[in-house]
Amino acid sequence: MLRHAYRLTAGSLARLKLETEELPAPGPGEATVEVKAIGLNFADIFAIWGLYSATPKGSFVPGLEYAGIVCKVGEGVTHLKEGDRVMGVTRFGAYASHLNIDARYLVPLPEGWSFAEGASYLVQVLTAYYGLKELGNIREGQAVLIHSAAGGVGLWANRIAKQFNAYTIGTVGNTNKLERLRQEGYDQGIVRSKNFKADLINALGGRELNIIMECIGGKILRQGYELLAPQGRMVVYGSARYGSVGNRPDYLRLIYLFLTRPRIDPQKMPENNKGVLGFNLIWLYHRVELMHQLLGELAALNLGRPHVGHVFRFGQLKEAILLFQSGKTTGKVVVELEVGSGP
Repeated sequence: MLRHAYRLTAGSLARLKLETEELPAPGPGEATVEVKAIGLNFADIFAIWGLYSATPKGSFVPGLEYAGIVCKVGEGVTHLKEGDRVMGVTRFGAYASHLNIDARYLVPLPEGWSFAEGASYLVQVLTAYYGLKELGNIREGQAVLIHSAAGGVGLWANRIAKQFNAYTIGTVGNTNKLERLRQEGYDQGIVRSKNFKADLINALGGRELNIIMECIGGKILRQGYELLAPQGRMVVYGSARYGSVGNRPDYLRLIYLFLTRPRIDPQKMPENNKGVLGFNLIWLYHRVELMHQLLGELAALNLGRPHVGHVFRFGQLKEAILLFQSGKTTGKVVVELEVGSGP
């Protein structure tokens, strides 16, 4: 089978080229999926730039998340059949018209969901849920600070926290996104600025800060940690401040940001009674049974449909990535394909 796939060697977005290549038949335990929609994630950008430790060596196809139709199944696959509508995750390889995947990583698309919605769910909802429930140990009525609150992880994190009657404070990069937070039911929304610490204290209204979903880094991370209550937990799942718009990262800026990053002394943690936990979704990818357990728990919460904020065509994938880099998006950025998609 011939497929169209975006390939590059890591280092620059300019190297990303759409190629036509042969895709072999699915092996035992695999399925071939005709991709209908691709969801963008920050890990895609850092992999393209070569800044992500999990980036494959040599030429590779980026992309972690997609939805589509099963068009072939390999030997031993009994829970799927040709024509099934599915959503899935992969350790790279989603920027393509077709892909082969271990069938355990395919999940039925919920009834009534579009392919774009399916490509907007798994990575971000699992990040939010695992971060809040398993690492943050969220409890009834706690105060939760959620950064990048109008993005995919942020929107899911608020919906999940509200299942625990949490008091949620969302932060965004500009005032244009505050309305989205109101629509999603955040208790407070604040714009990250030089007055962030004072604004956060005001938003808390005398409450303790119990959990932070941290993905910004730098001064914002440090100030949030300072305000964490005793036994508070900061869950770090990204560092958006290292991002920028363009084909390549600004290496001088990256070096400066790295050298000026916050230092948290682990020997002072017992004294401060607060903790920092890091999380990378690829860790969960290698624990497929746990992943399905968490997805079952999420289904029972009935959190609603994903918010698809921006949709591009397959031939506009680079433009989609550049917009995603800008920080001007809300919800999920999705690239849609048609049958036999080319440029």
